[in-house]
Amino acid sequence: MKRTFTGFFILETVILVAAVILLGITAFSYRKREIDIVTVNDYAQTVKEQWRDGSLDTDALPDARLMILGPDGEVLYRSDDKTFEGISSELDAIRKNMFCIPVTDYDRFLGTIVIPNPAREDYEHVIARILWTTAAIIAVIAISYVMFIWYVNRNVVRPFSRMKEFAAQVAQGNLDEPLLIEKNNMFGLFTESFDLMREELKASRNREIALKVKEKELVATLSHDLKSPVAGIRVICELLEAKVEDAYIHGKVETIRHKTEEMNVLLSDLLSTTLEDLGELNVNLSEVTSDILNKMVEEHDTKKKAVAQPVPGCVLCIDQNRLSQVIGNIIGNSYKYADTEIEVSYGYRDHYLEMKIHDHGEGVDEEELPLLTNKFYRGKKSAADKEGSGLGLYISAELMKKMNGQLILSCEGGFTATLLLPLA
Repeated sequence: MKRTFTGFFILETVILVAAVILLGITAFSYRKREIDIVTVNDYAQTVKEQWRDGSLDTDALPDARLMILGPDGEVLYRSDDKTFEGISSELDAIRKNMFCIPVTDYDRFLGTIVIPNPAREDYEHVIARILWTTAAIIAVIAISYVMFIWYVNRNVVRPFSRMKEFAAQVAQGNLDEPLLIEKNNMFGLFTESFDLMREELKASRNREIALKVKEKELVATLSHDLKSPVAGIRVICELLEAKVEDAYIHGKVETIRHKTEEMNVLLSDLLSTTLEDLGELNVNLSEVTSDILNKMVEEHDTKKKAVAQPVPGCVLCIDQNRLSQVIGNIIGNSYKYADTEIEVSYGYRDHYLEMKIHDHGEGVDEEELPLLTNKFYRGKKSAADKEGSGLGLYISAELMKKMNGQLILSCEGGFTATLLLPLA
């Protein structure tokens, strides 16, 4: 880079020095020529001799550059070159700095000879050469500057612009596009270092993503493995409740069973959200009859608090297992936060079967409703004294979207969760 600019300035200095020398040579080549008086007298004598009877014999005039004006100022003769163009009187000739020599025959005025001033002509020629030389020098300097600007733009500005765009892409997280390294690029080492940085950042990000995936897989594996002993504890509790008659022990066993159910719900939520982050929270849609809905409610209504209306006969396009998980989350939340009677009703809305699950608890504030389906969000009234992860309604809403349905939450005399189930 430094060598390039140094070389350019040396070149420009050489051009300027050469230009000054050339202009000096051109200017000092001017040598002022004086008019030859003898030649002028010869011209005058010849013209005088050819002036006969008031007319001029132009055929016998000397082969020289001159113009002859008559006694009344009329042009009698003009040489064939362009020297006398635009001159038609003595005044015009004087303005052009030419010599005007009168021709007389004793006391009779015959006319005027106009002869160019050689000093003036030489001066004009020198000025013309200086102008042409100056124009040529300016053109050479301009071309050199244009070439230098093109060179700088190609080898400095453009590489810097590409590196700037590349840095912006890296800042936005786009690490897949390499930085092109051109031949003869003076910033080749910089661009290569930038591209090595990109590759290292990409490798580091891939390692981070792989580590996060392994962490999520570990959480999913542990959540899945923990569900088995939790299920075993629940079975043992049910067995003890059936066998033990002591009221005190029976109450403790029931408490253990309830805590086990809560733990099972938390593990299910944790497993579901982990699988979603891994891209494995999938749904498999199939056509099923609507009579399975009340069976799902009965399956999850362990406290027998739900009162369900008859289900309209229709065919749904859903994932049966995922819908059962959604209904279980909603009923479990109703147990936890309301612990009142649950009403289940049905109806049609456009191309959906509408399933409403309503309890008579305090519900939540109106401004909180849109937030309940956010990941890890818990209502203000429940966060302090109720256990939970804030994932149940989030997972339920995501599963309903994947089944082309919708989960709608509202509070009118309690808390209502409306499921829009797509019809087949």
